[in-house]
Amino acid sequence: MTEDILEPDLPIIDPHHHLWDRRAAMTGELPPPKHGFEAMLRMVPLYLFPELLADTTGGHNVIGTVYMECGAMYGQGGDAAFRPVGETEFVNGVAAMAASGTYGPSRACAGIVGHVDLTLGAAAKAVLDAHLAAGGGRFRGIRHAAASDPDPAVLGPLAHRPPGLYLDKAFREGFAQLAPLGLSFDAWLLEPQLGDLIDLARAFPDTTIVVDHVGTPLGIGAYAGRRSERFGVWRDNMAALAALPNVNVKLGGLAMVFPGFDSYMSEPPASSATLADEWRPYVAACIEAFGPRRCMFESNFPVDRASCTYNVLWNAFKILSHGYSAEDKTALFSDTARRVYRLDI
Repeated sequence: MTEDILEPDLPIIDPHHHLWDRRAAMTGELPPPKHGFEAMLRMVPLYLFPELLADTTGGHNVIGTVYMECGAMYGQGGDAAFRPVGETEFVNGVAAMAASGTYGPSRACAGIVGHVDLTLGAAAKAVLDAHLAAGGGRFRGIRHAAASDPDPAVLGPLAHRPPGLYLDKAFREGFAQLAPLGLSFDAWLLEPQLGDLIDLARAFPDTTIVVDHVGTPLGIGAYAGRRSERFGVWRDNMAALAALPNVNVKLGGLAMVFPGFDSYMSEPPASSATLADEWRPYVAACIEAFGPRRCMFESNFPVDRASCTYNVLWNAFKILSHGYSAEDKTALFSDTARRVYRLDI
């Protein structure tokens, strides 16, 4: 779907996108996908700097981005704990290309969020140090996802994490290594797990935490048809997180399969107005609880490509921000990301 760009001059820092090359996994004859996430991967097996550049220069004023770990380009051989450092090395190369100015003024991957297995405990510090060395001054923190649910149909191919990860003693020993290094933590977990994150954030008030994807409300699998029923539980948990000053939230990820909105992989694709109507209750509740200065719109591309194009996605966010002051819009679209990820853009 093609739309005119709304507010084309509004500066945007996209604080959450991925890069990957999964073409090798897509070769040969594949069985029908069993989960919407698999269908998305087949739709977008390749998303590298040229694809990101096409999106970020397609009409909206994207002045910079933050890369989010996704298991891409891990190193081979050696200590398995250090293999995720290969992802940081790869992304830092992309960031250097963007910083050259050859591809325009936008600074892609100006911040890098990598992965470290925090269940290593205190030994995680050595891996964090390796990321910092590989990141060329751009490494900002890690994400160690905890998304888990008793119903394997909810996460599909991503259903491989143990429950209660953020409560685990060894994990917390690893988590304690972040704040002394000035590193932040991105949390991806599902709405029924938010209590674990509340406990973690209270236990580590000096660590900057970012809740990805508005806490991932659910509307598939065992939660099909129950999204509205669970909205109040989600809202109360997000309010509890908002009461903790070290916690921020990303407004996005609602174009993924997990919330179960009608727009997911719809034909024809939904308009920005339709997407804004679907997402409004969650976005509005987050902004009300956290305030604009602790909220940031995110693309989550190319994952959210399953519901819309990059331009339509940011149009939807601009519709959702209608009525906010210019100062609040600046926070939502760039300044919160600039502050949280310590970006010089």
